[in-house]
Amino acid sequence: MTDLTVSSALPTTAAAAPQVTARMRETAEQFEASFLSQMLKPMFEGLKTDGIGGGGEAEGQWRSFMIDAMAQQTVKAGGIGLADQVVAQMLKMQEQGQ
Repeated sequence: MTDLTVSSALPTTAAAAPQVTARMRETAEQFEASFLSQMLKPMFEGLKTDGIGGGGEAEGQWRSFMIDAMAQQTVKAGGIGLADQVVAQMLKMQEQGQ
């Protein structure tokens, strides 16, 4: 999540300082990763970890970390657009508060 730029399609205000906008973007990307992680978890619930090539108990124990990493990589690769929408709403809320 090192790319903290705001999409050009998002509204920007003079009041939104670059540091604030960067923090908003980082927060929105963390939210998107958390959302994706929750959506991915059911995909892995029924998988068995036994058999050839299975990770056994260790895979079951570390699966949540793997799912979180997959979600973070998805966001880093562009995500599903949720972070852009969250940043846009944060900027809109900031404008309304002024």
